[in-house]
Amino acid sequence: MTVTPLRRAFTVLVVVALVGAATPAAAAAEPDPGNLTWTVQPANPSGPDERRWINANLDPGQVVTEHLAVRNFSRAAVAFSLKAADGYLTDKGRFNMLPSDRASVDGGTWIDVQEKVTVGANETKVVPFTITVPQGATPGDHPAGIAATVTSTGGTVNVESRVGFRVMVRVSGTVQAALPVQALTARYTPSWNPFAGGTVRVRYTVTNDGNVWVAGRGRVAVSDLFGLTSHDATGDVEELLPGGSRDVEIRADGVWALGRLRTTVSTTPTLLGDDQTDAELRQVSASVTTWVLPWAQLALLILFAALLLGLRAAARHRRRRLLGLLARAREEGRQEGQESVVVGGSPSGSEPGPGDARG
Repeated sequence: MTVTPLRRAFTVLVVVALVGAATPAAAAAEPDPGNLTWTVQPANPSGPDERRWINANLDPGQVVTEHLAVRNFSRAAVAFSLKAADGYLTDKGRFNMLPSDRASVDGGTWIDVQEKVTVGANETKVVPFTITVPQGATPGDHPAGIAATVTSTGGTVNVESRVGFRVMVRVSGTVQAALPVQALTARYTPSWNPFAGGTVRVRYTVTNDGNVWVAGRGRVAVSDLFGLTSHDATGDVEELLPGGSRDVEIRADGVWALGRLRTTVSTTPTLLGDDQTDAELRQVSASVTTWVLPWAQLALLILFAALLLGLRAAARHRRRRLLGLLARAREEGRQEGQESVVVGGSPSGSEPGPGDARG
């Protein structure tokens, strides 16, 4: 994905709840034929400010007052309900808040805001709200959301449309972050080109077992050819809230695998939010061993061996044939020599020739 964790954090939280089930919606809600449209954003007492979400670093027992601005773009006044709830990340990594039919147990319960506000047509109203951190609050991040909602009735179904933003409360204390790797697998896919290395597809699940909001980076090291060579690849870990998890896939190309293939994944967390001090960031790693055979290279090796054996067999055949021809030529030469002696010689006791004298 091209959206960075911080940019995603800037996006306005929009939730549409249908009979208690929450699903993402667009930045402007249109819950009924009246075509209501509104926005909600952090503010100061004078009006909307530059913030797109609120990040509060507080001590246990501390109380702060913040503000939100509701802007009504509709042609008529609208009575909005103001609600706060615990925040979470969806499977697609988008920030959301619990629907109205689910009770909050953490940061959402720390926000106190008036129940309703009426905003006139094309008007903006600023509403204060307080964040109260309990005395026994644990250190780290406690995500929440706050939204202005409108409920409309369609037949027997109530549709709750809401627009809001995230409220990230970080309680002071020991901040820890780590991204342990679970369910690590590595699958080798050879290249059909025998002169090119294959691809290792690494899949694993990373979990935020710290107490703060983090992103991170995963590094894959693949050791092949009995550890003589290695290949590295990296991939980003999208933002994770405490206790959240995400599946990650990274590819390492150009790997020459023969027999034992060892893959090691290391993760390094990156702290998100304004407070970057006193953070204990731990790097963790996990390894898996895979046994593979490079079929394309083996096929080439077998073909080369077959070709070599064929050439050797052909050479032996030609040598035997040549030796046979030479042996036959020598035999024919000996036979021709013997025949020439018999035909052209003068054996003892034979009759004299024409030029011999007779007594």
